Amino acid sequence: MQLLGIIAVVAALVAPVTPAPGCPGQQAPPPPFAREELVAAVEPLPWPAEPVGGPQLGTCGEAGTTGAPQVGAASWVLADMDSGAVLAARAPHARHRPASTLKVLTAIVAVRYLDPDAVVDGTAEDQQIEGSKAGIGPGGHYTVRQLLAGLLLNSGNDTAQALARAQGGDALTRARMAAVAGELGALDTLPASVSGLDGPGMATSAYDLALLFRVAMREPLFAGTIATRSVAFPGYGDRPGFVVSNTSHLLGQYPGALGDKTGFTDAARHTIVGAAERNGRRLVVALVRGEQHPVPLWKQAAALLDWGFAQPADAQPVGTLVDRAPVVTPAVMNPPAVVPDVTAQEPSHAAVVPVLPIGLAVAAGATALLLTLRRRARR
Repeated sequence: MQLLGIIAVVAALVAPVTPAPGCPGQQAPPPPFAREELVAAVEPLPWPAEPVGGPQLGTCGEAGTTGAPQVGAASWVLADMDSGAVLAARAPHARHRPASTLKVLTAIVAVRYLDPDAVVDGTAEDQQIEGSKAGIGPGGHYTVRQLLAGLLLNSGNDTAQALARAQGGDALTRARMAAVAGELGALDTLPASVSGLDGPGMATSAYDLALLFRVAMREPLFAGTIATRSVAFPGYGDRPGFVVSNTSHLLGQYPGALGDKTGFTDAARHTIVGAAERNGRRLVVALVRGEQHPVPLWKQAAALLDWGFAQPADAQPVGTLVDRAPVVTPAVMNPPAVVPDVTAQEPSHAAVVPVLPIGLAVAAGATALLLTLRRRARR
């Protein structure tokens, strides 16, 4: 009887969990995890009971893509930037890491909270930040306008840090970014850094990036900056002034391009969000978790834009980019992945040993327990 009781408890523990709405495995970015993500376990954002932007955008696959070019990105969205009508999408709400496309949200917050002509001092810490840098440093003095140029043209992580410092620090800026994303309806976006560098819980979606870029382009300072080919930048210390050039391939090579923001980290892979105009019609496109081979990601974005411009302006949309967060009820989440707590040790570059999902771990423990009991029963 004791053995039967234990078996019943084990069976209850390993019974399938009622699946959350939406697409399995899309509530949080997929592995492999960046080492920065392993310092703490962060529960994914709640998954809305109804897909933001309309029911067809809850697809795990494609919507409205008949005749669309084949692209390799895991998720993408193509939409009319003025009306918000989504023309086509692939797994639009699947959560992935944004890399530097998150700087679109960083810029929205900076434009909202900072005086464009306010002056920010550079620091030695700005030189030491990981990843791409615009080139600011101690002894330099920069207007918010200039820092935005470094942020958007050259993807400067140093200028992202300076803009956050001007607002009162990294934590406050990330809180503002999360609040603005939630206010606008970008409910897949959780900023773990101000620059897009990977961190615990970092997430966004192709839908959110298209939505955020659409909002950002309503700000003249953002729209003018991201379309700029180059800008003079002040030096610091004994370093003379220099020119920051726009690294956008789309802006330089796609007719009608209005600007774009790209990103890359090892965990995020390649990301891009941008817009173009043709015959008075403006489209926005976002691709996440893509690769540069066999076709560069910006050319994949260009192919989607070409297809979109060829569609009738009155074509039936598959959803819409919202302007405000809808009133939704968060659904029950699948159990979050178990992430080891290594806060007491320095993150290692060594390979991370994968952690068993909760159900498998319980099943393994239960199997061992049953084998032990059976051995004792035989004795």
